[in-house]
Amino acid sequence: MTIAGKINVLVLVITVFLGVMATTFTAVREYRVQRDLVVDRTVALAAGLPELQADIYFRNMARLDRSLDRFLEPPSVSYVVLYDSSGDNLLQRGRSGAPVPELPRFSLMRRDVSATEAGDVVLDKAGRQGGRGLGSALLDGGRLIQLTMPVFSALNPLVQNLSPADFGAAVMKPDAVASLHVIGYLQVAVSLRALAAGTAPVVIPTGLVSLLLVLLSSYLSLAITRRITAPLSRMAEVADEIASGKLLKNTVPVEGSGEVREIATILNGIIAGLSSYKTRMDVDHQLLSMKVEERTSQLTRRNEELNKAVLEVTETKDRLRQMAYYDSLTALPNRRLFTEQLDLLLRLAKRNGESLALLFLDLDNFKRINDSLGHSAGDLLLREVGLRLSGCVRDSDVVAHYVESGPRIDVSRLGGDEFTVVLNQVDSAESAGMVAHRLLDALCQPMVIEGHEVVVTPSIGIAMAPADATDVDGLLKAADTAMYHAKSVGKNNCLFYSKDMDAASVDRLQLEADIRRAFEREEFVLHYQPQVDTRNGTVVGVEALVRWQHPEKGMVPPFRFIPLMEEMGFIGALGDWVLREACRQMKAFEAQGLKLPKVAVNVSALQFNAAFIRSVKQVLQETALAPGKLELELTEGVVMDDASATIQALADLKEMGVSLSIDDFGTGYSSLSYLSRFPLDELKIDRSFVIEFDKSDNDASLVIAIIAMARSMNLRLVAEGVETHEQYHFLTSNGAHVIQGYLFSKPVSATELEPLLAPWHFMQQIQSMAGDLADSPGRKIS
Repeated sequence: MTIAGKINVLVLVITVFLGVMATTFTAVREYRVQRDLVVDRTVALAAGLPELQADIYFRNMARLDRSLDRFLEPPSVSYVVLYDSSGDNLLQRGRSGAPVPELPRFSLMRRDVSATEAGDVVLDKAGRQGGRGLGSALLDGGRLIQLTMPVFSALNPLVQNLSPADFGAAVMKPDAVASLHVIGYLQVAVSLRALAAGTAPVVIPTGLVSLLLVLLSSYLSLAITRRITAPLSRMAEVADEIASGKLLKNTVPVEGSGEVREIATILNGIIAGLSSYKTRMDVDHQLLSMKVEERTSQLTRRNEELNKAVLEVTETKDRLRQMAYYDSLTALPNRRLFTEQLDLLLRLAKRNGESLALLFLDLDNFKRINDSLGHSAGDLLLREVGLRLSGCVRDSDVVAHYVESGPRIDVSRLGGDEFTVVLNQVDSAESAGMVAHRLLDALCQPMVIEGHEVVVTPSIGIAMAPADATDVDGLLKAADTAMYHAKSVGKNNCLFYSKDMDAASVDRLQLEADIRRAFEREEFVLHYQPQVDTRNGTVVGVEALVRWQHPEKGMVPPFRFIPLMEEMGFIGALGDWVLREACRQMKAFEAQGLKLPKVAVNVSALQFNAAFIRSVKQVLQETALAPGKLELELTEGVVMDDASATIQALADLKEMGVSLSIDDFGTGYSSLSYLSRFPLDELKIDRSFVIEFDKSDNDASLVIAIIAMARSMNLRLVAEGVETHEQYHFLTSNGAHVIQGYLFSKPVSATELEPLLAPWHFMQQIQSMAGDLADSPGRKIS
């Protein structure tokens, strides 16, 4: 700040201080005058109303009310209260009829005051005492000066039966009154805020005059100091500009007194020297700038090249990590990342005393879908499975993000159609089971792959750490074992690992090894179950059923090795062998002169594809068997899996002359509109309906409906699984005349079948059963 500015500020401060002091003094003096006037007037008015004593004595409220109005004339009086000599409230009046606020205690207002003296005390709304000055009025405007004055009576108020004339005489002759008596008290509440407001007419003009004097003094001070210091200010500005690097082209004009003129001359000399120095510096700076720009350009190019190289290295590193730790097909963590992170999670779970669950998923019948629709469709299916599994993930990313504070679900693909889900910090095995069922529900929904609607189901094995294993290999082996057991009990299922499964796993491994050797050792054999026409007792066909003659375990039933061979991918080779062996045996029967109209061969869903059609044609050509003697039994799921492709494949088979049969009819989801389009020759009634016909009218009615439908579609009909006379009588009486089951014969070897092929071989048995029916009529539902 300049000297002139400091002088102006000092003058302004002094002037403002004097103005404030004058205004404050005037306000305080006027406030005290207003307060004293109100108090003196109130005391004088109370003394000048002699009629109050008579009005109080006679309780003349109307006259008292008018008397109290006179005390409310000053604007600073808030309310007036009249008490009797005992301090009881007789009458109270507020300004302009306003209600009187809560009154302070009478004893508080008269404390330290004799009964005959007037008293005043300043109280706030809470009854606390305070100051009565102007500062108190401005800081707490709710304070009131409570004036209490005794009202004297010339007559003793305790004397009864006094008249107004007695009071009038006493007032007229005051000298005759020996003593005065207190007949009541008058309380007048004066507002400090109203008193302060009453000073405004005097304080405001005083303040305005003070403000005018401040402004006038400031103006005069500014004008005088500016005139004196103008040349010095100009030189100070020039000095500031020189200090900041701004040199003037012109010199400073020399004005003012001798000292000022001398300073201006020196300053002009400094400006001339600096101008010459600045010219040289500008030239040097320009040359330096050119060098800096050149070097900056070179560094910028080098920096861009370095950033590009760093970016390429980072991208390459990310690609290598993606290739090393993530599956290229589904973008899920691969086996390597899975094992690394599972090892970390197991160690953390052990340290924190927590549980961890591993879910091992394997898709059921994925190989059949992959072979039927092609590898590109299989890849799309695996991507969709990965997306659905990831869609079940909650509050988690991939396993590479390590461990969060809360529970996690992480999905990985180990290879092929095997997936894993890691549940970190699970509270119980039931929680893992709930997640597994959620995954089952998500994957069971149909998928559309290249225009084909596909349903794929998983088998899930669940292993818990540390209960089942504490290391990666042990936990993965336990979950894998549980998964294979889930697949063996019916697929589309989930099972928890138990130690009992280990022995079964060993048996399974041994069984897999024995299956591989069974082909080499030719341990598979065919047994044939005859299909008997009950009208003539003749075998009209046989069903070829594969059996495994194990050298140590004996005859292994199909339900133990057929599902396992499907998982191992051997079902195609087994199916080809069954087809070839059945056709060869038919030719052998022909060579022996045995009459057998046809042999039925079951076709697995995993076999039925374009390669199978070519295989059938090749076998028929190699064995020279008439195509009409070969019947292929297909399940409903096979023919309904892809209707358009199935119709074409069945048409190709029919063109060869092969017979086609629907096996286990009624247990699937056949659409009658599709069945009418398929070139079928035969329907087989599933044994589950046959054995339950006498336990449920619905099953019996369904069998009758299937028989009627086969007739209407001109299809042959075979009832399989017939074991009792009742089942036989029910079926034959309702029109099913071709029977297959243990009632006539169990599946037998080719040698044992030969005598059964004689004409009318079963006629005697049929006639015997017909006699039983005549003695005890069977059941027929129509």
